[in-house]
Amino acid sequence: MNPNQPHSLRLQPGADAPDFTLSDAAGRLVSLADYRGRSVIVYFYPKAATPGCTTEACDFRDNLASLQRQGYDVLGISPDAPGTLAEFSDDFTLTYPLLADEDHAVAMAYGAWGEKLLGGQVVEGVIRSTVVVDPQGKVTLAQYHVDATGHVAALREELATPALPAR
Repeated sequence: MNPNQPHSLRLQPGADAPDFTLSDAAGRLVSLADYRGRSVIVYFYPKAATPGCTTEACDFRDNLASLQRQGYDVLGISPDAPGTLAEFSDDFTLTYPLLADEDHAVAMAYGAWGEKLLGGQVVEGVIRSTVVVDPQGKVTLAQYHVDATGHVAALREELATPALPAR
């Protein structure tokens, strides 16, 4: 990895979640502020309709009702254009907003952009990441380099576990 390569800083619990406004698959603007008063899971994925991203997206779709019963909304963010997101959403009947971060500025702000290994090569791009934001807009959980398979089950388990009181 190149130490001179600019990369984004990872978010930590307790930090303010960076505000954003992005276009969804239908071209409507969606802001993090729209979710103030609710908890939201913001997950970043590299590319619509690729195997890992499809697995993760469908896993969030299949667990959405359970997550919503726990009080969480879900937003998926990738550098894909709205039209690509619309096809992806339609092809896999995704029932939560997918947002287009074409210039990857939001991924950078969330620490989800940087160098990663892909096929044995170091490339710059979206790092599969999940950030949970509380109703006041604070980060409660930030996970980076997550695996697409099994991630939602592990996340659900972690979210169901009450936090230990601070000592």
